[in-house]
Amino acid sequence: MSTVIRQGTARDAEAVAELHSASWRTAYAGLVPDEALGDGLAAERREIWELRLAADYGGPETTPELLIAERDGDVVGFAYVVPQWDGRILLDNLHVRPGLTGGGIGRKLVDAARRHTARRHPGTDLYLEVLQANTRAVAFYEREGACRTDARAGVFPGGHTLPEYEYTWPASELARHWS
Repeated sequence: MSTVIRQGTARDAEAVAELHSASWRTAYAGLVPDEALGDGLAAERREIWELRLAADYGGPETTPELLIAERDGDVVGFAYVVPQWDGRILLDNLHVRPGLTGGGIGRKLVDAARRHTARRHPGTDLYLEVLQANTRAVAFYEREGACRTDARAGVFPGGHTLPEYEYTWPASELARHWS
């Protein structure tokens, strides 16, 4: 089974929301308060993805990119790459279907996000935020060459404040390897 990375569209909102909810419930269990992962999570994620994918962001330099990992027609992962007001690009989400982690899907999505940033936004850093307690994700991003550039408190849905790290792939590294 081969995994293909493609550009996402508004038609992917439901599949992305379902995968996003399942991933949070698996990866964040015990890391975030239970109510943040409760019954309303799937509906909230669906509403967010429908809004994100239907919005007009004004042009290619300000429009986020949804990258879909697909296997035999099924969405098995996604990444969301978002231009920020400070001139950097945020890897806002990277999720792989529970049960399929560790099989290279995440790496393909990170590669696609780095390539997207290097080609569409040359000279721009790509960064992400990850919960400090999500040690599996922290180890993954470090293996993928991201450098820890900050530590702070992040606000999670529901107003929960949790410690997080910021990791960055500098523009110079992206240009060297991904343009």
